[in-house]
Order: sequence, then structure tokens, then C-alpha cells
Amino acid sequence: MNDLSQQLLGYFSSGGYVMPPLIIATLVLWWTLGYRMMALRRGSVRSTRTMVFRYLKGILPSNQGVLVRVLHKGMKLRAQALPDLRRYLDDAFAEEANEIRKYKVLITTIVLVAPLLGLLGTVSGMIETFDSLGDMSLFSQSGGIAGGISQALITTQMGLAVSIPGLIVNGILDKKQKQLEIEMAQLKDYLCSPIPGYETD
Repeated sequence: MNDLSQQLLGYFSSGGYVMPPLIIATLVLWWTLGYRMMALRRGSVRSTRTMVFRYLKGILPSNQGVLVRVLHKGMKLRAQALPDLRRYLDDAFAEEANEIRKYKVLITTIVLVAPLLGLLGTVSGMIETFDSLGDMSLFSQSGGIAGGISQALITTQMGLAVSIPGLIVNGILDKKQKQLEIEMAQLKDYLCSPIPGYETD
């Protein structure tokens, strides 16, 4: 375990001044991705139409999720027989719509910036390498040619290691978000329309 810690510390220190921002970006990225995963829980495997019918029959969903929460809000508003129900539903669903979009911009920014930070480290490493060649300082205090090339490769690797998994996971979450938005719109349509056998006076 001690050897592993030393290797990791050596790896991070070899990357130069670009590594601390990349490490912070990694922590923030995966925390926000985890938050989005939790926020995008659907709450039920059933279709929105089935959820509405089951709710009207008194069969309430046992799990928590986006569609379950908006269904509860929508049904409470529908029971009040409001004259312009859709407007009230829009207001009630807005909070959940904002919640499922939360941190999307931040995640996209980190995914785009991480490779650029890696590229910055690469450029810095190559500058150090060429400086060492110009001064013929093969073994300078900062590592000379070997240190410059090491920094150039490590920062590029780290930038891509942050960006690629984040890009893939964020793409999956974006697709899930769009599906939830479609289902929330469907739920509004069902709640605003007369439901056979359950029409309100």
C-alpha cells in the first residue's frame, strides 16, 4: 500500500502544475455525475399512462423518483378541478425539470476543459524539453529532457482519462434526461385530458 501511494504521488508530481486542477476537476466531475444519476431516477418501470391509472385506483408507487414526484403533484392539482390545469402543472413540474438539468453545464464544461488542461501541460513539458536541449542540461533540477517528456505525456493522459469516461457517462445521462422530459410532457397530457372511467365533474 505504501509503494502504491508513493507511485501515485510520483505520477502526480511528474505532471507539473497542471495536475492539481485536473485532480480537482476529476473529483468535481464524478461528484456531479453521481448527483445527476440520483436525480434522474425514474421511480417506476411502468409507462406514464399505467402510472396514472394505478394512482387513480389507489395503487401508489412504492419507490421515489422524478415521475413519481410529478405524478403526486399533478394528481393533487387535478383533484382541485382548476380551470387552467396545464398552467399549474407547468409551474409544479418546473422544479423537477430544473432538478434533472442540474450540473449539466458544469459537467460539459469540465469534460471540454480537461483535455485542454492536459494540452497545456503537454506544451509546458515540451518547452522544458527544448529548453534542456538548448542549454544541453540533460539532468537539470526539474528533470531536463526526461522530466519534460514525462510531464508532456502524463498531463495528456490525465486530461483524456478525465474527459473520456465523463463524456460517455454524461451522454448516457443526457439521453435519460431527454426521455424523462418527454414522459413528463406525456404525464401533463394525460392529467389534462378526461380519463375514461375517471372523469371529474
